[in-house]
Amino acid sequence: MHSLDKKSKKSLSAQIEDELMKFILQKPIELGHKIPNEFELAEQFKVGRSTIREAVKGLVSRGILEVRRGSGTYVININSLSEDPLGLGKIEDKYKMALDLFDVRLMIEPDIAALASKNASEKELKTLKRLCYETEQLYRGGHNHISKDVEFHTCIARCSKNKVVETLIPVINTAVYTFANITHRLLMEETLETHQAVTDSICRRDSVGARCAMMMHLTYNRQAIMKLLEQRDGKNFINNLR
Repeated sequence: MHSLDKKSKKSLSAQIEDELMKFILQKPIELGHKIPNEFELAEQFKVGRSTIREAVKGLVSRGILEVRRGSGTYVININSLSEDPLGLGKIEDKYKMALDLFDVRLMIEPDIAALASKNASEKELKTLKRLCYETEQLYRGGHNHISKDVEFHTCIARCSKNKVVETLIPVINTAVYTFANITHRLLMEETLETHQAVTDSICRRDSVGARCAMMMHLTYNRQAIMKLLEQRDGKNFINNLR
C-alpha cells in the first residue's frame, strides 16, 4: 500500500502520478512492457479509476507511457523524469503549459538553429538528416514518433556547440512531448515539411534560412495549441452556462 501526503498542495492525481512513476521504476517495468490495467492500479493505490486515468495522462504527456487502444498502456521511456529537472511535466494545465513553452521556444530555438548551421560538423549534419528521415517514416507509418522527434531537436541544440543551450535541452524535450501528446497527428504535414526545411537550411549552412524555418515550425505548432485552447475554453464556458 502506498501512503499519500494529505498535506501536500499537489492534487491527488499528481501525487498518484508520482507514485505510479516510482512503481514503474521500482518494479521495474521494462521498456515496451505493459503496466497493470486501471482496475488493478486503482486497487494498488487505493484510489478511484478516474484518478488513475488522470495520473496516466500525466505520464503520457511526459513521454513515459503510451496508451494503445485495445491493447493497454505501455512504458516507452523511463528517462523523462531525470530529463525534466524543472518539473514542467507536473503542471496540470497541459494546454497552458504548452503555450508558455512555445513562447520560450520562439525566443531561443530559431537562433539555436542558426547557430547549428554555422557550427555543426559534417558528421552531425548526416545525423540530423537521418533523424529527420526517421521521424518522417515513423510519423507517416502511424508509429510513435515522439522520441525520434525529441532526438531531432536535441541534435539541433547540440549542433549549436553552445554549452548553455545544451542545458536547455530538457525544456525543449518537455515541450515536444507535451505538444505531441496534446495534438497527436493534427499537424503531420506541417511538422514534416518544416522539419525538412530546418534540416535543409542547416545543411546548407544558411543561418537566416534555418532561423526562419524553425520560426515557421514553431509558429504552426503554437497556432494549433491556441486553437485547441480556444476550443477547450469555449466548451468549458458552455458547460458552465448549463
